[in-house]
Amino acid sequence: MSEEQKQETTDKLVHAYEHMLKQTHEAIEKAQKESVPKFREILDKTRENMVELGELTREEADKVSDYIKRDIEDAANYIAETGQDIRDWWRFDLQLVEKRMMDMFKLVADQTSLQLAQWAETARQMSLYQAGEITGPGTLVCDRCGAETHFVKAGRIPPCADCGGTSFRRRTEETEKKG
Repeated sequence: MSEEQKQETTDKLVHAYEHMLKQTHEAIEKAQKESVPKFREILDKTRENMVELGELTREEADKVSDYIKRDIEDAANYIAETGQDIRDWWRFDLQLVEKRMMDMFKLVADQTSLQLAQWAETARQMSLYQAGEITGPGTLVCDRCGAETHFVKAGRIPPCADCGGTSFRRRTEETEKKG
């Protein structure tokens, strides 16, 4: 393969990386926007059901529904603003909270952070970057010599400029503290 063909392939893959990342970001934003109306729809349906079954009066059901909305929105805002776990929002020992209640609440308030946690675990397991692969912006540290390679935009990973190494890890706050 000629150098020109390699460059065209690299440019195509870099463009594809950036395009796929943009589409993924847009899909996540859309899902987040749709989740609030869906949550309200489900809560409204549940409220109506409890009134129809005579479990609560209309006034009681409206009050309880408003309380749930307030708490879910407050927890979701806390998670979004701080990046902290739902346990920090509760601010007391989880053993004091009935497990079933905590599971239901967490499912409603924390769907996005659960997905992000799964992605983070997958990323940790796949944290080794190889020369020739495409990566997004950030700093990669050579596994062999510790030299840094900086990316200001998506690009193909070259071999280490210092030692020719081909394996890298992304520099994070944790790797900075260890180094």
